[in-house]
Amino acid sequence: MAPDSGHRISLGEAARVWARIALLSFGGPAGQIAVMHRILVEEKKWIGEERFLHALNFCMLLPGPEAQQLATYIGWLLHKVKGGLIAGTLFILPGLLAIMGLSWLYVLYGNVGAVEAIFFGLKGAVLAIIVQAVIRIGGRSLGNPARLAVAAASFVAIFFLKVPFPLIVLGAGLTGFAAARMGSSAFAGGGGHGAAKSGVADSESALGTELPAHARPSWKATARIAAILLLLWLAPVLLLATSGAGVFEDIATFFSQMAVVTFGGAYAVLAYVAQAAVEEYRWLAPGEMLDGLGLAETTPGPLIMVTQFVGFLAAFRNPGELPPLLAATLGGLLTTWVTFLPCFLWIFTGAPFVERLRSNKALAGALAAITAAVVGVILNLALWFALHYLFGTVEERRAGMFVLDLPDLETLDWRALAITAAALVAALRFKLGVIPLILGCGVAGILLRSL
Repeated sequence: MAPDSGHRISLGEAARVWARIALLSFGGPAGQIAVMHRILVEEKKWIGEERFLHALNFCMLLPGPEAQQLATYIGWLLHKVKGGLIAGTLFILPGLLAIMGLSWLYVLYGNVGAVEAIFFGLKGAVLAIIVQAVIRIGGRSLGNPARLAVAAASFVAIFFLKVPFPLIVLGAGLTGFAAARMGSSAFAGGGGHGAAKSGVADSESALGTELPAHARPSWKATARIAAILLLLWLAPVLLLATSGAGVFEDIATFFSQMAVVTFGGAYAVLAYVAQAAVEEYRWLAPGEMLDGLGLAETTPGPLIMVTQFVGFLAAFRNPGELPPLLAATLGGLLTTWVTFLPCFLWIFTGAPFVERLRSNKALAGALAAITAAVVGVILNLALWFALHYLFGTVEERRAGMFVLDLPDLETLDWRALAITAAALVAALRFKLGVIPLILGCGVAGILLRSL
């Protein structure tokens, strides 16, 4: 017998719980999903173990931040579209406000000695966190030679050949899809961040085992919500694209494309954003990308919120006729709008058909191959950031079809090397948490920069 029913959990109570989850959501998707599992499954018993994992598996199929989408999905299950909007919005709101405030401080005081030293130290912590992500994701998703081959091919493609991230995702997805259709088990199963099992059965949860009436597929209702969300998402993009809005047109277009192709979590997104924002659009420098990730790591909410920092700096440096800080604020908000609004579209239009998608073996094979490719992409991100952090000069040289980033060994910064080495030992050997790691490296940056 369920302790309650989903519709008897008041929307106000749910909002308070979602706000609490959002404020505790540090440390990337693995930590965020663990927080949701502990509060929603173990503590509140609003949703059972099996249904929670089913929802997570569906969110892993989607582009974008799976933790935020999981919150939206469960909020929708409990309180229809209104519940999903509240859960998904509250999940990102603390991070949005924190990153916006820190972005203002960054452009106003980032060159002050102490602040610059802190960010210098943070870069070493961020590198260690990215390496940790490579090991964690690789350990769960590279279980056979086929997956290893896809990861290696994706690394070569993006690091040496500069192949765009969307093409890598497409190629990996088609490989896994074709292999599964031909009966191969190389890409069977998906993977995910997972959550420890609590033993809470669906029948013991407030939601129970029955599918809520609003969760049953309805083409009419799905088409209506899809039309509204598409209009809210694409109307500003089309308006900016046709009005010659300069950097705002580029921000709206680029991050809308990113929202569609970024499978594999925040670190895969960062590889795509870094490649385009730094090398193509030249909105910011490689070190500033690391600064942005450091800000995102130390604030609650999805790590993908670092894209708001990118949009902020892009508009700050290309303000047109607007005051730079006003342009930057609008650029950051525009980035967040086109990054996260599609997440609501995927959930509200796809969730009613989740069982059909979840049972599709070919689609599961595509996801597993994409996850393997993401390991190679994140490894590229770690190496690319390391080169630009540890060395003062990195030159791009071509050798046939290959493009090589070669550092000037004489420009090696021993302080950056020392901080990175210590951060790697602390994260990998002693399993130090994200917040202590970030704080320790910030202090190390101040001390070593003073030498």
